[in-house]
Order: sequence, then structure tokens, then C-alpha cells
Amino acid sequence: MASIGTNAEGKKQAVNPYLPSWEYIPDGEPYVFDGRVYVYGSHDAYDGETFCVRDYVTWSAPVDDLGNWRYEGVIYKKTEDPLNRDGAMCLYAPDLTRGPDGRYYLYYVLDRVSVVSVAVSDSPAGPFRFLGYVHDEKGGVLGERAGDEPQFDPGVLTEGDVTYMYTGFCPKGDRSRHGAMLTVLMPDMLTIKEEPVIIAPGMEYSAGTPYEGHAYFEAASIRKRENLYYFIYSSEVMHELCYATADNPRGPFTYGGVIVSNCDIGIGTYKDAALPSAYGSNNHGSMIEIGDRWYIFYHRHTNGTWFSRQGCAEPISFREDGSILQAEITSSGMNGGPLSDRGEYPAYIACHLYTPARSVYVEYDAPKIAQGSEEGGEPYSFIRRITDGTTIGFKYFDAKGVTGLRIRTRAYADGFFEIRRSPDGEVLGRIGMKNSNIWTAGECHFENGAWPDGKCALFLTFCGSGAASLVSFEFLHD
Repeated sequence: MASIGTNAEGKKQAVNPYLPSWEYIPDGEPYVFDGRVYVYGSHDAYDGETFCVRDYVTWSAPVDDLGNWRYEGVIYKKTEDPLNRDGAMCLYAPDLTRGPDGRYYLYYVLDRVSVVSVAVSDSPAGPFRFLGYVHDEKGGVLGERAGDEPQFDPGVLTEGDVTYMYTGFCPKGDRSRHGAMLTVLMPDMLTIKEEPVIIAPGMEYSAGTPYEGHAYFEAASIRKRENLYYFIYSSEVMHELCYATADNPRGPFTYGGVIVSNCDIGIGTYKDAALPSAYGSNNHGSMIEIGDRWYIFYHRHTNGTWFSRQGCAEPISFREDGSILQAEITSSGMNGGPLSDRGEYPAYIACHLYTPARSVYVEYDAPKIAQGSEEGGEPYSFIRRITDGTTIGFKYFDAKGVTGLRIRTRAYADGFFEIRRSPDGEVLGRIGMKNSNIWTAGECHFENGAWPDGKCALFLTFCGSGAASLVSFEFLHD
């Protein structure tokens, strides 16, 4: 099948999703250790029946080669936790911090309990071994004591010999949960030094505050940039990652805005800002400085479900006061610039996928990124169930002398794809397709000058009957 290709330096280009098409690591928490970026997250399955069904694994990449990810293996099995020896519970989203002793500590919550588990390793690549549960000095386990709110989605930051742990899950209608909590831990990484306090309101307590409409839901994460602490979280609308800032990890935190939406709501440069351009749903991630750029890591949804999520990342920009401009979702992600216009690209790097109905949230019967394999072959991903009016978008490319486009399609459909540089722009060409049960190439050529040189996007809209599939595309040159 198609490959990503290399850049001018001979390195593999970085695209979204940044891991292989068959890997499903959502809830990404990125960190840089010894010149490599490591990503920690939960672990979904393709066509999974629920969230986070697999053991924790991690991947890493050199900081100067962000298209070259290496599988580090299983770092922690769900059966390592004494509460889960039979493996009946799932490992929800973890976070990691380097403790005062130089070791690496992994914090997580199992899916049917309300306590925070901790595992430790001498290496960022694991393996990790179970250490204990966060507890008070009398041995009372946080989340089980009278008056405790349930623990969920820990985000951790260690400064000196103190570790700050942010947790919480605040669904609509549950007034027993007040918001995101901060608990301060002792140097042993397990014992409570300061009891939980609320640092950002949940939706039941956000009315009249700057958080209203973007209240804390889940996915607590914490980062520091220059003199500001950024509390990053998934808001009540789920598809967006928001942030709040403070000059102290204890707060008070001031709501800042949206960093990224996995359906691009809020971005109005190429569409109305209120319109979704992908099928969104829950979101979780964080930001990290890699080299001289900052990135926001988040996840997208595949297979028409909530349970097969893949990691993506985008560069972010800051204003002078430290506030963040909302990032636009792209195919080029951490590439450092537009993708080359040379070579055959896999269709699964699409950043936009929608029908005229423009749903904000995942729909099973809608167009979707799916996974398949040829008999005896390796798994690959493609876009299926492309019906009349479906638009697929890819961004961005560095066009130089583009004269046409070739696509490979399959399935029982009769119609054509319109080719544009923007969702509602001029139709520059059409490629027809008719019923086929094998991947079949079709192409068209543009009139002279119809595809100008420079940074560009590619949008394909299907017009016709049936349901088509798309596996790859390629810009043509004379």
C-alpha cells in the first residue's frame, strides 16, 4: 500500500496520525527524555467494544526525526495491579513523572475503581512494576475515604521533592463531583502531603464563571512553560482540549481558551467556525516542547466508534501574554511544514471527513477510517462508506508543478470525485469510478495553471450512488 515518503533531508515525513495506521494510542501524554519523545497513553483496539482494553505500551521518536517512531513494547500489563489480577478491568489514561529519585512513575486509574494506582521504572521505556495506591499518612486510600470524590485521569508534575497530582471526572447532572482536584504528594510519590482542593469547576458549578460552556469534564494534564503553569483538560463538549493558567501549580487557575478541537470547531479560516469538519468525540492530550516548537497532542476517532482512537499532534503558537491560539487540525502535524507533493499517500491521513449533515460526534453508519488487509498481508487503513456528498480533506502540501491527481478506490459505487483546493472552492477536476471489488486507479489532469504552486490543501467530494472506499491519492507531474 501507499507510504508516507521522505523529506528533503531523507527522513520520513511526520503525519497525523503519527503512529502506524494499525496502532491506537489515545490520551497521549508526551515527554522528552534524553533526546527522544516518549508518548504514554491508554491503549485501544481496532473495532474495540470499549475504551482502553489493552496493556500500556509506549512509542518514542528522536526529537529531530518526528516521523521515525519506535515501538518500545509493553511497559505495563493490566494484571500487574493487585486489584486486577484477572485482567477484568481496563487501564484508563495514565500520566508519567520523573520523581526526586530519578525514577519514572506512572499514575493511572482502573475503570471500575476510584483510587489512583502508581507503578515505577528505572527507564522511561519501562517495564514498570506496581508500587502502591495514593494514600494519606494513616493509610487511608484516596478515593475510598469518607468525603472523597472519585479519582480519575491523573495528571502529574514533580518539582523538587513535591509532586502535584490533578484528577477528576465531572459528568453532566452529577452535583456530587465539583471539578478538577489537586492533591500534593510527598517524595515517596504515594503519600498525601496536602489534601485535595478544587482548582477548576465542573459543568454543574461553572455558571457565571469564565469556564461556563467549557467547564472541566476529564483528562487532567499539567505543563509548565516559562513562568506559567498550564492546566489542560477536556471540556464538557468533549471534542476540545482547553487550558487554564496560573503562576503557581496550586493556582488559582484562570480559564484561557481552547487549544484544539478534534472536529475543528472554532477554526474559521477555511469554513464557518461553528461547523465541524470531522467526526469528533472525547479528547485527551497535552502539550510539549520538542526542539524549538511546542505541540499539542490529542486523539481522533476511527471505525465509526468511540473505542478505536489514534494519536495526533499539531504545532501551537503563543501570544506574548502566554495565551494559546487554537490549533487547526491537519494531516501534516509535526512535519515542520507542508508535506511533499511527491509520492502516493495513504488516505487515512485525512484530517477532514464529513457529509452534508455535518455531525459533531461519531456516527457508526457515516464515512469512517477503517482497517483492512489483503489475504496474508499486513493491516492497512482506508476510508470506507463514502456516500453522495461526502467530503474528504488533506492539509497541507507544498505544490510544485502539479498537473493532475490519481486516486485508488474500491467498492460498489457509481459516480465521481470532485477535486478542490478548499471545501467550497472551484472544481478543478473530476475522477470517475464504477463498481469494482479491487483497488482501481483513476486520474485526471488539470488545465495549465489550474493548480498553483505553493502551500495547498486537497479536498475530494464524492457525487454519485452507492458507497465507495478510498485507499490512496497521488499528485501528478509532467
